[in-house]
Parts: sequence; structure tokens; C-alpha cells
Amino acid sequence: MARIYPFRALRYDPSRVRMEDVVTQPYDKITPEMQQRYYEASPYNLIRIILGKREPGDTEAQEFLPPGEQASNVYTRAAEWLREWRREGILAEEAEPALYGYSQTYEVPTAGGIQERRGFIALGHLYDYADKVVHRHEQTFPKHKSDRLALFKATRAYCEQIYMLYSDPAFTAEKLIFGVPSATAGGVSGATAKDLRPADLAVTDEYGVVHRVWKLTDPALINLLLTAMADKKLIIADGHHRYETSVAYAKERSAQLRLPLGEPLDPDEKLSPSHLPAPPFPEAAMMMTFVNMDAPGITILPTHRVVHGLKGFSAAEFLAKAEEFFTVTPLDSADLGPLTATAGRAFLVATRDGNHLLQAKPEAIAAALAGVPARQAQLDVVVLHSILLDKILGLTTERITQEGNVRFLREAAEAVEQVQAGEADVAFLIKPITLDQLRDVSLSGDVMPQKSTDFYPKLLSGLAIYALD
Repeated sequence: MARIYPFRALRYDPSRVRMEDVVTQPYDKITPEMQQRYYEASPYNLIRIILGKREPGDTEAQEFLPPGEQASNVYTRAAEWLREWRREGILAEEAEPALYGYSQTYEVPTAGGIQERRGFIALGHLYDYADKVVHRHEQTFPKHKSDRLALFKATRAYCEQIYMLYSDPAFTAEKLIFGVPSATAGGVSGATAKDLRPADLAVTDEYGVVHRVWKLTDPALINLLLTAMADKKLIIADGHHRYETSVAYAKERSAQLRLPLGEPLDPDEKLSPSHLPAPPFPEAAMMMTFVNMDAPGITILPTHRVVHGLKGFSAAEFLAKAEEFFTVTPLDSADLGPLTATAGRAFLVATRDGNHLLQAKPEAIAAALAGVPARQAQLDVVVLHSILLDKILGLTTERITQEGNVRFLREAAEAVEQVQAGEADVAFLIKPITLDQLRDVSLSGDVMPQKSTDFYPKLLSGLAIYALD
């Protein structure tokens, strides 16, 4: 049972700030250059909370300090900024619990064309994966989880949303929130955001994506929506690290408070004065955006791999070994056309000595992946990690995690440029995972390698904040 709750969000006061100057991309998509740009945009930019700058003399998050000394680091400063902005009224708490309709209108990278993705922002109950309500689809890095936990414990606030997928061919949530689905789908005619009542907030980000938010406070509508979501299975699209961190902390707080993380014992205990459901305790839920995977507007981009720091790397030797598993065809350039036009599992490999298309030999691949679940063995990204990275280059998951010699990039041109500039040994350009593949793998309990998907566009950080205190 997927339990979802309305909440009284902290939100920026548009009369005090220009929204475009204070919102950001998700923390794990922010480069040092973007971080600096956000810092310069406004003294109230959310970057100071979600990804602050380190300063000389900073203490570690868990470092032992002598009596009387105070910790000082990105996490303590984040908490100070959040408290200060609330005192100043830059961030103000909503007067009543709400859900928030959320749409993103964007141009699809490389493919072109305008799409609109719709969903809603709410609190989602935190479940262990073993409960089989929330499902993951890729592996995570321990370092990233420890960082997010330190930030959350300092700020006691969720400033970013987890991106959750669910299935509903009837488009129940879309009809309740927006009146109609966003575009023609399954014979259902829809309307674009401009046809709806004016949004309460509209922000255009640095990628030209228009983000619109509608506040929903009608208790009857909210309860209809929560009831419609109760039987849904949820799949994490983006935010695995934050989700797993939050589940661990929720369990910790459950034990400290001696309150169940599951269903409250007395149903009346979860009712607020407005007769809307609330979490059994604040840490039992986190902020999420829910998107129907049966609706149009979902775009998944590939995440290319760039490998660097290999001792004695030889493109000729690598390709010779690859021929056991792939048909290797030289290419005049690193243009993605041949890869896109190739059916089945295939990769474009760029080295300083030339570019090649690798097409899988089904029998050889099947033999090499005999111990891999069938759903995963069909995925390009699994073939890439299991055979090209691990078997041929000796880059196991553990080695990649420890040594950090694989970069994950959205832009194919950037990946190729790093190789040509001598900053990397080889780039592997891949095709994107499909939504059906992700659904099958996730609901079966399997996981893909890290960074297997790149959902576009990203959810904007700073549209709403869930403060636990």
C-alpha cells in the first residue's frame, strides 16, 4: 500500500526573490561551474543548502571535537542558512496542508520536439525495499548516501524531491489535478498546460524547461487522489541515494521514538485537524514527485561512459579482445547515427586511434552472461559493464567505486572530446534504457548498474521544501 500525504511546504516568497535566481538543478547534476553560478545568482540561492562550498578549516561531519568547540562545515552552514531564511521570511510555511500539481514543458534533447511531463508533489511514506511497495532500478554509492545523511541530520529538511514512477492507464491523478491528460495517449485527448487555469508558479530553468506548479488544498480532492494512489507500486526514477538514506534514518528515528514506521496503531492518530492523513512521525516520509509512466512526456536519455587512468591502454588490443563478443566495424566519425540505426545490443567506442561500432554476437554474449538474470542480460548497460568494462578492461564494480576511473556523461560530444583531448582512454556511447525495460527489471527485484538512466528534464530543486521542524 503506497501511503501519500499532503504537507505544509516551505516555499520561497516570490515578492522577496526572483524564483529563477534561487532554484537549482538536483545536487548530483551540479558541476563546480554551475555551483559558482548559483552562488552568484542570489544570496538566497538554494545551492547554499543542498551543495554548499567547502572552506579551509572545515570539520568533518562526524569528527570528534573537544568540549566547547562547535563543528563548522557545509552541513552546519546549510542549517544556519535555512534557519536565517525562515526568520527573514524568504522561506515561509504554507498556511494549510497541500499537494502540488507539477508540469514540465521541454524540448527533447537531440530528438527535438516539445513534450510535457505532468505529476504532483507530495510526501511519500518510506518503505524498505523488502516491503515491495517502493522498487529501485539501479545500484548506489555509499559515499553519496553518507553525504546526504549528514546534510539531512543538520538541516532536518528535504529541499529536493525524489522522482517516483507509478502505473495508471486510467490517468486518475491527471484528471483530478489537471482535468485531462497532457496529450493524446491511448485515445484520450488532452490539453497542454497553457489550457489549464493559471499556475501558481512558473519558472524557466537554464535549459529552457518551463516548470509550473499548482497548489491543491481542497481536502476532498486530496483524499480522492490519495485513495487512488493507495494500490500503486512505486519505482524510483531519480533519487536512489536520498531515498535509501531517508529509509535508514526513518528506522533510526522509529526506534528512538518507539513509534512504528508502518501503519499507525490507531487510525485516528494519523489524522490532522483538517482530516487529512499525516505521517506517524515526521521522519517517516519524504518529499516526492509522482509521475504516471503510462502518460506521455517521459524521456530517458543515455548516460555514456568515459574511462580514464588505464595503465598501458591499447585500442588495438582492446578491440581484438572485443571481437570475441562483438562484430567490430570501423567508423569515420563518432556520429551517433550508426549506433541509433543498429538493432539489438550495440555500442559506439571512441578512442584516440579511431571510432568503432560494436554489435553484439548473441551466442557469445549469452554464454558470457550465463549467470545474469535474463531481464538484465538483455540490457545494453549490463553488457557494457559485465563484458567491456569488467571482463575486457578489468574494471569491476568495486574497482570503479574505489578508483573513480569511469565518468558518466549525458553529452556524447563531450565524451568523445575528452578522449581526443587526452583526458580519457576510451569512451563508450550507448543507447538509452527503455521505460518498459526499467519497469520489468525494477518490479522483478533486479537492479541495473549505477547511472543506467538519465531522466530528462530533472525535477527543479526549491519549488517546495519539507521541513520536519
